[in-house]
Amino acid sequence: MAKKEKKIKLDELTPEEQLKYEIAEELGLMDRVLKDGWKSLSAKETGRVGGLMTKKKREMKMEALKETK
Repeated sequence: MAKKEKKIKLDELTPEEQLKYEIAEELGLMDRVLKDGWKSLSAKETGRVGGLMTKKKREMKMEALKETK
């Protein structure tokens, strides 16, 4: 049985998913993710994406705190 290919609508993603795809693009992984999905990445690559997501979220939170002061 053939696997049904899901089209990803980048404009309908949550902010967190948008960040994930943005980081994948920065790391040059976007083509593989769009073609074969996130499962095509190695643990090292997905860990890198997750680590950078955490770093950017932390930076955004710090910026928001600075703006409120």
